[in-house]
Amino acid sequence: MLWNIDLTLLDVGQVMRAAYAEAFEKVTGEPLVYLTSAAGRTDSEMFFEFCARNYVELEPDSEVLGDFLAALEASFGARHEQLLAKGRVMPGAAASLAAVAALPDTLQTVVSGSTRTNATAKLVAFGLDTHLNLAVGGFGSVNYPKSSLIQSIRLHAAGEGGRAFSEEETVFVTGSAPDVRAALIGGAIPIAVLNGSTTEGQLREAGAQIVLPDLSDPRAVMSAVHQATTR
Repeated sequence: MLWNIDLTLLDVGQVMRAAYAEAFEKVTGEPLVYLTSAAGRTDSEMFFEFCARNYVELEPDSEVLGDFLAALEASFGARHEQLLAKGRVMPGAAASLAAVAALPDTLQTVVSGSTRTNATAKLVAFGLDTHLNLAVGGFGSVNYPKSSLIQSIRLHAAGEGGRAFSEEETVFVTGSAPDVRAALIGGAIPIAVLNGSTTEGQLREAGAQIVLPDLSDPRAVMSAVHQATTR
């Protein structure tokens, strides 16, 4: 069971945007004037789009991406105390994580565009890490799209004597249309949630056959997981 973090389990967008701006200016010397949508993107992908949209040219073999990710972790970490004040848990997220954890033979982790450090900090701040195995999660610390992260998670979960999960047993819960497409490419069944600005029509057009209004009903979430994995 894979979960997207931002706008699926929680929302710390205000804090994250401030960290992006500070880190970008620190490593490029230019202000981050034009942002881009984070939906379905990793921090690595977003950095290069930030550069394109803000007319920042990079050397072909530049190590600036690593510098940016390190600066982003520092900037976000310095704002740790703002998370609870300016962020929020999405309705039903904690209860749904607990409910799915009770399902037999189930492993829960995340597919996040954030780096491992920042993703973990978000979850821990709101106490949402309890039922998640973050050791096998997929994070934006590496320059791969989310579809590749989904594939790597199955390999990690099966490694060192762990259980091998098939594509038909792998579910990705998200509120993002690009994430839905990434799930289908990466070999996971998407369960979409209407937590953000994406409409049900957009989610279904992207390929989601199961769309929940939110996570406020853990029974509905468990029912959706059962429906997705028993077709």
